[in-house]
Amino acid sequence: MSRLGDLGGKLYRGEASYDFIGRRKLWYGVTLALMLISLAGLGVRGLYMGIEFQGGAVFTTPPTKLSVAEARETALDVSGAEPRIQELGSGALRIQVTGLDKAESEKTRAALAEELGLETQELDTELVGPSWGDQMSSKAMQGLAVFLVLVSVYLAIAFEWRMAVGAMGALMHDLAVTIGVYAIVGFEVTPGTVVGILTILSYSLYDTVVVFDKVKEKTRGFGKQSRYTYGELANLGINATVVRSVNTSVVALLPVAGLLFIGTGLLGGGMLKDISLSLFIGLTAGTFSSIFIATPIVVDLKLRDPEIKAHDRRVLGKRAKGGADADAEGESEPVPATAAAPAGSVAAPRAPESGARGRGRPSGRRR
Repeated sequence: MSRLGDLGGKLYRGEASYDFIGRRKLWYGVTLALMLISLAGLGVRGLYMGIEFQGGAVFTTPPTKLSVAEARETALDVSGAEPRIQELGSGALRIQVTGLDKAESEKTRAALAEELGLETQELDTELVGPSWGDQMSSKAMQGLAVFLVLVSVYLAIAFEWRMAVGAMGALMHDLAVTIGVYAIVGFEVTPGTVVGILTILSYSLYDTVVVFDKVKEKTRGFGKQSRYTYGELANLGINATVVRSVNTSVVALLPVAGLLFIGTGLLGGGMLKDISLSLFIGLTAGTFSSIFIATPIVVDLKLRDPEIKAHDRRVLGKRAKGGADADAEGESEPVPATAAAPAGSVAAPRAPESGARGRGRPSGRRR
């Protein structure tokens, strides 16, 4: 068995553990910093909306020796707007100019065709009106709102409302980080980006639900035991799934990275790049949020419950008393090596050996 597999087995069985819940304030701080950076980038630079959202014209040339700089200069001189130019895998160019009406589009097309030495009709042109872009934006926001509402209702029914809140917090982190990266780096937002973002939200939710299911299993009937607090049991649930989450994310990221770095270079940009780029960013953020954000939020909400607070006080009180008794006797009973059960916690009392029961006592049978 590999070292990673051996570690995963130990984490699943509780033989090794990392205290995710105990360090949740650190993860909250990291999350807050990431979201502030993302919002600052969004406020300062804003999003570069694609032509589908702003309206304009897209010119696709045949394979040409015209350089990107020459194409940019020609389009800028004629249209007065800064174009976005992308080299396609075949040697063709995709020239995108926003804010052009039909007359301006024809004028720019003619100038580019002349520069390329082509007939105007030989230069492929796609004109997008701004009203269609507004409709796309509206539909995208409606789809996102419906998705979040349905997810919240499902989680509240399948688990509980606290887990619905935790999942929404993780999804908000994923959205903010993905949008922030697009704003800071200046990536173009297209319909493919919207599709990719909705996909990574679904993936992040799936990963979070898997963690929640294990946490629910570990904390079921927690009030019937007096060895672990609720947070410690939830931490065992995260540890039991952390290696699986990382492995799943790495396996998912490998083909996405292939599409982004290899497929885009060979096949050019377009929808393929837009979807894979948002997937790559979102999958990375979603892996972090499902482990470090969702369950810690649930634990903090749970600790507001008087019943859970009383139970945790009993556990900690018994643990402190047991530690004092062990110090007085000079010995202590071994405890499983988990972060949820730190050194000094009390192990469950052992039952007397069956072979010693009734030894030396009369059987009680009448003769």
